[in-house]
Order: sequence, then structure tokens, then C-alpha cells
Amino acid sequence: MLTGLNHLTLAVTNIDQSIVFYQQLPGMKLHARWEQGAYFSCGDLWLCLSQDAAVTDKRDYTHYAFSLSAEDFPNVVKQLETFGAVVWKQNRSEGASHYFLDPDGHRLELHVGNLAQRLAACRAKPYAGMVFFD
Repeated sequence: MLTGLNHLTLAVTNIDQSIVFYQQLPGMKLHARWEQGAYFSCGDLWLCLSQDAAVTDKRDYTHYAFSLSAEDFPNVVKQLETFGAVVWKQNRSEGASHYFLDPDGHRLELHVGNLAQRLAACRAKPYAGMVFFD
């Protein structure tokens, strides 16, 4: 039986540049680095960066969201703006979100809220064709 997300590995083109970027995100803790990679944690998330020359430009909605409190949200967004993180999408869903790119174009999100809150908002205003199972 699967019990949850074990880790997230992001392929990056420049490990040094990516380590600097991720170290600037509040709550990210660098645990180890090597010539071709690095291990971080963010709460319970284990994040691996792996240098890979085959990184491609993605145009789909695949992205990785990090949790933070509503109180911290404005300050972290301001910090991202200060170091020039590019915004890739505007938020249109329940809960505060800020969508930004890392140096290799990985689509990241800061999100305030959890699944229970999202489901409650969807029950109040469901998406087209939405069905609930609990």
C-alpha cells in the first residue's frame, strides 16, 4: 500500500544556481550537496536536485506546491519578487497561491490551505461535472 509522497526529484541544468535559488526559499533546509546534486527538506518533503543536461521546457500544468501560513504568504511572495522569480500563472482558485518558476523553469507554487479546505470550497461552488466520493 502506498502511504504518501516519498520525495520529489527535480532535474536542473546548473546545480550551483539551483542550490542558491532553493536556499532563498524560507523553510528550505539544505542537508547535503555533491557535484551533481543536493538534498533539501521542507517540512516533511524531501527534495532532491539532480543536475541533468536533458532538462526540457514544459508547457503543461504540472507543478509542485509548497505550504505556508496565511501570515507568511505576503512576505514570502515579496521575497520571491525581490530575487526575480518569474510568475507563470495567476491564481484563480480557492486559497492564496503564488505561481513561480525556478531557474530551470520548474513550475512551483506557494499555497495557503489544504485539501479539506479545497473540498469545502468546491462543495460550495463545484467545478463543472464535479462528483464527491466522501
